[in-house]
Amino acid sequence: MYKFINIVVKILKKILPKSIVRPLLPAYHCVLAYVMAFAYGFPAKKLTVIGVTGTKGKSTTAEMLFAVLRKAGYKTALISTIRFAIEDNSEQNLYKMTLQGRGFAQAFMRRALKAGCTHMVIEVTSESVLQYRNLFLYLDGLIVTNIQREHIESHGSFEKYVAAKRKIVETLANSPKHSKILVANEDALESREFLSSKVSKAIGFSKQELKNVSSDDSSIAFDYADTHFSLPIPGVFNAMNALATIKLCEAFGISLSAASAALKNLPVVRGRVERIDMGQDFIAVVDYAHTPDSLQALYGAFANHKKICVLGSTGGGRDSWKRPEMGKIADECCGKVILTNEDPYDEDPEKIINDIAGGMSRVPEIIMDRREAIHAALRAARSGDAVLISGKGTDPFIMGSHGSKTPWSDATVVREELEKLKNNRAI
Repeated sequence: MYKFINIVVKILKKILPKSIVRPLLPAYHCVLAYVMAFAYGFPAKKLTVIGVTGTKGKSTTAEMLFAVLRKAGYKTALISTIRFAIEDNSEQNLYKMTLQGRGFAQAFMRRALKAGCTHMVIEVTSESVLQYRNLFLYLDGLIVTNIQREHIESHGSFEKYVAAKRKIVETLANSPKHSKILVANEDALESREFLSSKVSKAIGFSKQELKNVSSDDSSIAFDYADTHFSLPIPGVFNAMNALATIKLCEAFGISLSAASAALKNLPVVRGRVERIDMGQDFIAVVDYAHTPDSLQALYGAFANHKKICVLGSTGGGRDSWKRPEMGKIADECCGKVILTNEDPYDEDPEKIINDIAGGMSRVPEIIMDRREAIHAALRAARSGDAVLISGKGTDPFIMGSHGSKTPWSDATVVREELEKLKNNRAI
């Protein structure tokens, strides 16, 4: 059904003028959401569905939930920006969007049910709300990781962006499920206000609840409720993602000890502070950081290292406000900055780079070819340095003009370039 609808929509896009289609889109998306949920038998009704939303940290938090639920003995499926998984069966998300439309989630949940799953973890984005993809998910639980400035152009304003996030919370509040658990970040005003929603239980989480925090460039540990937690990934922001996960799982009756055991052995989260080790004597990291706050957090996790930073500004034609801010952060935090191409779409990539450079007090090195930029950063690194490559994470394509897309993987390129360096000199 999902594949059939995809074919029909592609045909209609080619034959119908945009002027006719545009006014009908809201009704189309709403009706399609119902039709596809009906066609697959409303599978969310038979699953415990936990959503994750927020400006940053969604994918990592979703992976944490997936790991804890499985450790607790539940057969679990996952839809995220990074991948789609049903227990051990996993495939990369190649769609360049988190929550696909045209019934993808409904089809996937039906697959999960057939595989014997009882639980479903799903990332829900603000942009998916614009096309009613949040309907018929029938949430049992929801985590709001944080709210920061993002997707301003696509929503029209920050207030409208927050309103889209509020609609996701309302998706939980309006769910027909008996028990509805909301966990939201109390440190941000916008997400703190969500805690007044009419749900079964609203639980806040705050940085102040993290006790005895200790960290290095590869891990972080903390205490919560007299239980010790350690994660094989760095950054206080990941401790916050873990705290949200712990609190929601606790509300679902999962013991703190089970959550601690699962998080201690958390598998690598691809493209999220992902370390690439080819035997070199410096750190190489690929991360999705694409907002000023997430970039600051990434750099802060490697505060004790000289940082060689490769960045662009994800998404031409959107959120241009953040470009000089990200340039300023890189300028202040990094020993060396290399600006490069990312996803220009139909915008001039050199203009994007110049916008970023406009926030810097020094002249950055500009290498438009992303592979060459990564190679230059790795070649410049010395023992103990940290090469931090941000913006793409697991994004599978570099998006160019007129819908062009070039297959891409930052992690793969880093490995290939490290191998080249290894063949040329001892590293």
